[in-house]
Amino acid sequence: MLSGVQLRYNFRVSPTAGQQQALARAFGCARVVFNDGLRARQQAREAGLPYVSDGELSKLVITEAKKTSERAWLGEVSSVVLQQALADLNAAYRNFFASLSGKRKGRRIAPPRFRCRKDNRQAIRFTKNSRFKVLDNGRLRLPKVGDLEVRWSRRLPASPSSVTVIKDAAGRYFASFVVQTADQPLPEVDAEVGIDLGLTHFAVLSDGTKIAAPKFLRRAARKLRRLQQDLSRKQRGSNNRRKAVVRVARAHARVADTRRDWLHKLSTTIIRETQAVYVEDLAVAGLARTKLAKSVHDAGWSTFVGMLAYKAARYGRTFGRVDRWLPSTRMCSDCGRVGDKLALDVRSWVCPCGSVHDRDGNAARNIRAAGRADLNDRGAQVRPAPLPAQRGEAVTHRKLTPCQV
Repeated sequence: MLSGVQLRYNFRVSPTAGQQQALARAFGCARVVFNDGLRARQQAREAGLPYVSDGELSKLVITEAKKTSERAWLGEVSSVVLQQALADLNAAYRNFFASLSGKRKGRRIAPPRFRCRKDNRQAIRFTKNSRFKVLDNGRLRLPKVGDLEVRWSRRLPASPSSVTVIKDAAGRYFASFVVQTADQPLPEVDAEVGIDLGLTHFAVLSDGTKIAAPKFLRRAARKLRRLQQDLSRKQRGSNNRRKAVVRVARAHARVADTRRDWLHKLSTTIIRETQAVYVEDLAVAGLARTKLAKSVHDAGWSTFVGMLAYKAARYGRTFGRVDRWLPSTRMCSDCGRVGDKLALDVRSWVCPCGSVHDRDGNAARNIRAAGRADLNDRGAQVRPAPLPAQRGEAVTHRKLTPCQV
C-alpha cells in the first residue's frame, strides 16, 4: 500500500444548464434514498423490530423501490450515487453508536437527521465502481451527467479513488477528488517552534515572531450587514428573496475562501522552515460558547492546526500537541516557576528570578519545551494517526493545465 495521507483536491466545475438539471436530479435521488433508509430504521425501532442491516436496507430502499411506480425514477441516476448515500447513512449510525458507547472520543454525536432539499450543501459521490474518468481534454466524465468543465489549478498527484460533486449555498459547483498521496520528506532543518494561538495576534512563535490576526469576518462585517439587511426586507418565498440569499451566501463564501487560502500559506511556510512544530490543544468548542465566540470562529484555529498535522505527516516533520492544562502563560520559561493567574489585559510580567516576559512569547517557549519533553518521554517522534481526507487542500483559480492521471 502507498504510504502517506489522503487529501481532498477541490476544483470548481462549470456544468451546463442540462448538466445542472442532471446533477439536481442526482442530488434529489440521493437525498430520497438517505431519507427512506433513515425512515425505515426509525419505523423498525418504533415497532420493536431488529435493527435493519445494511444489506437489507439497500435491497429495500434501492432494489425493491426501483420496481415501484413511486420510486421508479431512481433508475435515472447512477446506482453508485444511491449506494453512497446509504453508505453515508450507515457511517452516521456507526458514529452515533460509537459515541453512545464511549468508543468514539470527543463530543457526543447526534443521531442521523433527515436531509432537506433546502439544505445549504448538496453533494453526491462517485467511486471507481461508477467509472468516472478525467479525460485527456481536462473534462470530468460522470455517468448519467456528462463531461463537466473543470477549472484545474494544479495536477492531481495520483489517480483519485472517488470524486464528490458539491453544490454550496452560493450556487457554486465543486469536484472534490480523494487522492492517496505519497510522503514527500523535505530536507531536515535545525529549527523547532512552539506556537501560541490567540486573538490579538493569530499566532506567536517561540522565536519571537508575531503574526497579526487578519480578522477576515470582522473586515467584511459592514458589507455582510448591508446584504443581510437587504435580505430581511424581501418577502418570504419571492424570487428576490432567493436572489438575496445567494448574495449573502457568496459574501460568506468569499470570507471563508480567503481565510482558508491564508491559513494554507501560513501553515506551509511554518512546515517548510521548521523540523518540529508544537501547538497547544485548545478547547475551541468551549471558547466558542463565550462572548469571544465570533472572534474564535473567525480565527480558524482548528483548521490551522489540522493543516499543520497533515502537512507534517506528509513532509516528514514532527508535530505534537501539548496538554491544554499546561500553565504556559504564567510559567516562567527561564526558571520554571508558576505564578498567579494573569488577567487578559496583562500583556507582560516580571518573574521573581528577574526575567521579563512577553505574555504570548513566553507561552510559545513553554509550549516548545513541553513538546520536546513529551518527545523525550516517548523516545520517538510524534506522527499523527491516519488522517481523513482534508477539505479545501487546493485553492481554485481560473483554468490552467488539465490534470494528467
